[in-house]
Amino acid sequence: MTKYNYIYYEINNQPQLKPKIMKKTKLLFVLIAVLGFTANAQNVKFGVKAGVNFATLSGDVEDVNSRTTFHFGGVVEISISEKFSVQPELLYSSQGAKSEFTETFEGVTVSANQEIKLDYINVPIMAKYYVSDGFSIEAGPQVSFLTSAKLDYDFTYDGSTESGSEDFKDFTKGIDFGLGFGVGYKMGSGLNFGARYNLGLSNINDDPDDPESNIKNNVFQFSVGYNF
Repeated sequence: MTKYNYIYYEINNQPQLKPKIMKKTKLLFVLIAVLGFTANAQNVKFGVKAGVNFATLSGDVEDVNSRTTFHFGGVVEISISEKFSVQPELLYSSQGAKSEFTETFEGVTVSANQEIKLDYINVPIMAKYYVSDGFSIEAGPQVSFLTSAKLDYDFTYDGSTESGSEDFKDFTKGIDFGLGFGVGYKMGSGLNFGARYNLGLSNINDDPDDPESNIKNNVFQFSVGYNF
């Protein structure tokens, strides 16, 4: 694996009125849009959530295992109807993968443990449909912004061990796109539970020495939250 195998009105004879009319017209349009949206959105609730990630990488990677990490952040649930709502979220999510292998080269056995640490700010926008009282299914797009990319490693060979950490943010694309699919259950008290799978759609590899490698994020998330 290499270092890391986006009303126009015409006012005749009164030109001095045009700027004022234009400003009032634009403001009117904004107010109409906001009022119209509020009329459709019967209920807006803010909340928080946190939980565990089971993250891995797919594509041109070998011998990778799931990395158990975490996520947390805020949500806004906008009810459009009794059954349907839209839920934008802003989450910090720790992702990546682990890798372990043991091989023998010319009589020397080498064992390696590597942990790929990818930290993101995730912005999913989920469409939720309540199939029954409190129980929902959800799906929607997600854009993620990379904040950190590091590789921690331990190599054991010929009786000695070498450990270290390498920053490879410059070899990882800063923006990732994906799709989320999940289920949730919300109690009358505001406490809620969710499970979601985030499928990475973008190639996050940005290594100039290995431009052909295609690597994608994949994350299972289990959350507990509360809507105020």
